[in-house]
Amino acid sequence: MTDLRLVPAALAAWATAWAVTGWPGEARAVVVGGALGAALVAVLLVAVVTASAARRRVPSAAVPTVRSPRPRRPRRPGGASAAAQALLVLGCVAGVALSVQLHAVGRSPVEALAAQRADATLVGRVVSDGRPASFGNGVRWVLDADTLTARAAASSVRARVEVTTAAPAPAFGARVVVRATLAPAEPAAAEAARATAQSADVVRAPPVVVAATTAMRAALLDVSADLSPQAQGLVPGIAVGDTSRLPDDLAAAFRTTGLTHLTAVSGGHFAIVLALVTALAGAVRAPRAVRVGLVAVVAAAFVLLVRPDPSVQRAAAMAAVMLLGVAWGRPAVSVPSLAASVVVLLGLDPWLARSFGFVLSCLATAGLVLLAPPLMRRLAPWVGRPAAFALAVPVAAQAACGPVLVLLSPTVPTTSVLANLLAAPAVAPATLLGLAATVIAPWWPAAAHALAWLAGWATGWIAGVARGCAGLPGAAVPWPGGLVGALVLAVVTGAVVFLVLRRPPGEGWPHAWTDLPRRRWRGLRAYVRAALARYRHGMPSRRDRRAALGALLAAVVTVTAVATAAVRAVPRSGALPADWQVVACDVGQGDALVVRTGPAAAVVVDAGPDGEAAGRCLDRLGVARVDLLVLSHFHADHVGGLPGVLAGRNVRAALVSPLARPAGQADRTLDALARSGTAVQIPAPGDSGVLGEGGWQVTWRVLGAGVGGAGGAGSSGADEGDGVNDASLAVELVSASRGGTLDVVTLGDLEEPGQDALLATLRSEGPAEVLDGVDVVKVAHHGSASQSAGLARLLRPRVALVSVGEGNTYGHPTDRMLDLYAGLGSAVVRTDECGSAVLVVRGGTVGLACA
Repeated sequence: MTDLRLVPAALAAWATAWAVTGWPGEARAVVVGGALGAALVAVLLVAVVTASAARRRVPSAAVPTVRSPRPRRPRRPGGASAAAQALLVLGCVAGVALSVQLHAVGRSPVEALAAQRADATLVGRVVSDGRPASFGNGVRWVLDADTLTARAAASSVRARVEVTTAAPAPAFGARVVVRATLAPAEPAAAEAARATAQSADVVRAPPVVVAATTAMRAALLDVSADLSPQAQGLVPGIAVGDTSRLPDDLAAAFRTTGLTHLTAVSGGHFAIVLALVTALAGAVRAPRAVRVGLVAVVAAAFVLLVRPDPSVQRAAAMAAVMLLGVAWGRPAVSVPSLAASVVVLLGLDPWLARSFGFVLSCLATAGLVLLAPPLMRRLAPWVGRPAAFALAVPVAAQAACGPVLVLLSPTVPTTSVLANLLAAPAVAPATLLGLAATVIAPWWPAAAHALAWLAGWATGWIAGVARGCAGLPGAAVPWPGGLVGALVLAVVTGAVVFLVLRRPPGEGWPHAWTDLPRRRWRGLRAYVRAALARYRHGMPSRRDRRAALGALLAAVVTVTAVATAAVRAVPRSGALPADWQVVACDVGQGDALVVRTGPAAAVVVDAGPDGEAAGRCLDRLGVARVDLLVLSHFHADHVGGLPGVLAGRNVRAALVSPLARPAGQADRTLDALARSGTAVQIPAPGDSGVLGEGGWQVTWRVLGAGVGGAGGAGSSGADEGDGVNDASLAVELVSASRGGTLDVVTLGDLEEPGQDALLATLRSEGPAEVLDGVDVVKVAHHGSASQSAGLARLLRPRVALVSVGEGNTYGHPTDRMLDLYAGLGSAVVRTDECGSAVLVVRGGTVGLACA
């Protein structure tokens, strides 16, 4: 029987951590005080109940009457046991709440300075590897700060800060001094603040062991550099979780097929490594103490090698709990170990409760230990135990994680089980060969290269499975997003699991199921015989048979067409698809384009004219964070709505035109960005970056950043003819989601001369994907007549978006522009006719909704 005694305590600790970390300091203090008071009252009540029960159990001095023995009934948990369980739950709640408050005390000085956007000097340890910044060519990394100096005063702190630097990130584990400007972090984030660093100086190198693991990771990248593109990305990804070289199309295929867990090191990797170590120790008949010590050392080294991400922390903590049980001579039990590891980790770091990586790791493990065994028992009579195990594992993991994955991306990967089943045989070889190459790469590169090459064969199979399954029709089915969608999927999944598990394997399974088709087949044959007999007695004419056949074919064609349209079409009824990917907001005569980078995050290109239209559009889309704001130029119809974009949103970074004209409009725009704490950069052609989370990713690249030319006729906005239009930024945005990829090019208000200049630049040094044509072009200057036919032919978009106001006085869009793009076979979508134009990709098919 499964031991679930620690599960209520783990759930209570999790709920407390999630709730308290999201509250402001005053409310948090009240909750912590209440939790501690409740725990104290519970302790007193348990003491009173226990003492009272002890008095009632005092034996009487009289000689007991001898009675005939009665059959003993199973003992039920008494009041003392229930009280102890309640006390454990309250203790975990109080412990986690107290931990949050202690962390808050250490974070508060940093949070206070971040709210003022003050300059400060931080000293601490680097606790993450560098990752590409969402803005410019910098890198992001996390600092565990212990000393803060600001305004000539130093103080001790305990806070994590997300640091962005222009230079390469310091080595993992190094102690550094960072001089930076602080800014507030996102609400309820694990980091107390964000920091844009002016300098980051290493004052102490990482410990020797940590430096050795860093050298191994770097050496693995070196020895795999000349392998195939998939191997360059997947060998380091599966071995140590380094996905820096993973091709974008392969990453999208992994998201579509639910294989991303293979490159996020967690319990599966731990199981493979520790199983190998345990088998080797058992082969040499090492004593139990030696086996436990060896496994513990290998697990600790593995954590340092792959870096202690939330999923790695969960796996390591669970392994540690199970090792303690083995060391004490107790059997390793999965559910209590998982619950205990959750309680311990949330006590140490309550913000893990809000980490999707931690949530998914715990859910997947719970699914494997609770759901996979009964599924396997029910599948085994049908397919045998090995195949039943292979099927039960991905089904259980998908059932457990599906509702949370919907929060990240509102689709259900229908090919996930198939992809995981097919990829499973190659995972262990890829992991072990990749790890072996990692360990020996700094000292024996030739042998490491050979091992990485062998691992590349295994990852080649995994890559083929991912791409093949992602290309199947309906590989990702749209699903309602948000909490409602997650609850609906949880209910549906729970109902299916209940129906499957409600019948024990021994009660007619699978005989009743196998007998049913036989009975149905016998009945069908009897029915066909009778029908044929009746048919022979009244044979219809040839004309009637032809008419019946024609009607049947027409019905088949009609049903097929309707079904295909129902599956592929996105409704144009005004509803916003939950899996929206690119939206051209209807802001009137102006531009505002939104490209999704996460469940509540996006890149925004231009802010529309003065008013709240752009802000309302972002509110409707649920965008709470703007990872990158691109202001193509400073005309009012592109920056006038900036206050609505900034209001209530965290705008991390902005790219602006190099020509600060009209001067008044440019000054107001830059002042508003400065007051909001947004980092502003004037980009150069070729600047790029990668953004995204939770199944969404956007790779951006500046194609052109002209310095102005002749303004075209018919310009809208102030300062017509001043060259501002041809100073527009032209940007490429490659949006990847579970459904597929959209390549978007935005042209601002470039006139024909500016477009011709961009065309010349692209032909000489443009990226190959642009030269091969793109999916979407945001047509320049609201569809004015000043268009470059050569640039349009080069881009050859499938969809041409025209952001234009209904009944505008400029004559936009012009017949010349409409004819130009229609002649290229582009679908022209106008916001004056469609409203906000929403583009989605489902199974590789681009869909449109007018919302």
